[in-house]
Amino acid sequence: MIELAGGLLFGSVALIGDAFHMLFDALAYVLAFGAAYVSRRAEPGEYWSYGLDRVEPFTAFLNGILLVPMVGYLVWESYQRFLNPIEIDPLMTAGLATGGLLVNFASVYYLQGGEMNLNEKGAYYHLIGDTGASVAVIVSMLVVEFTGSTLADPTTAVLIAVIIIWSAVKLLRESGEIFFQRSPVSVDEIENRLREVDGVVSIADVHVWQLSSTIRVASMHLQDNVQSLEERENLKKRVVDVLHEEFGVDHATVDMSAETSELSQVPEHS
Repeated sequence: MIELAGGLLFGSVALIGDAFHMLFDALAYVLAFGAAYVSRRAEPGEYWSYGLDRVEPFTAFLNGILLVPMVGYLVWESYQRFLNPIEIDPLMTAGLATGGLLVNFASVYYLQGGEMNLNEKGAYYHLIGDTGASVAVIVSMLVVEFTGSTLADPTTAVLIAVIIIWSAVKLLRESGEIFFQRSPVSVDEIENRLREVDGVVSIADVHVWQLSSTIRVASMHLQDNVQSLEERENLKKRVVDVLHEEFGVDHATVDMSAETSELSQVPEHS
């Protein structure tokens, strides 16, 4: 809010863009960690068999959508500044941008390391981009101070808009892949690997998808040449272990049947 007020007061559209980006980061944090809290607290039930883990990609998609009008505003305002340059207080603007830069450094240091889900990664990448944007604002204000050219300000704002739209596209693509159930691993690779498991004869109807960025699900039908139900159970366990250890599958449904008989097993979740 301080950067936004400073941008309006001192006439810098680049600082306004940096402020919008930081405000969006704050909103992204609230949505990301709120989604994580909801998904972790919501236990699977009668109608929500996987809980509410889909809240995570939905929130990431919403974050991406919210970035679009921000970009539109920055580009339009920058265009107006190109047509009608205004006076800027470069030193005060640079000072506020430096404060924002320090906040970004602290936030990046806090978030770095460990595993992050889709929303947390989105917030982290936004911080990286916002750190670069703060540096760009500072540099542009130094250019204004020492050259007197105010065009560096709207130019920097456009660069910030490019950073923001890159973040939006990344979030929309990753969350969209989850919603449209794009396979996170090669189905052919899974089939080839499982054919190497002793006892597996053929594989059909292989499906792999993400429930969220941290939960991977798979289902398939296998035909085997084992001689007993006990051997089939052991084979199923080996198949599930391969899916989990080598392909990161958290929930597998494996339907198995004998190669030369109608004997089959009820699908098992593990």
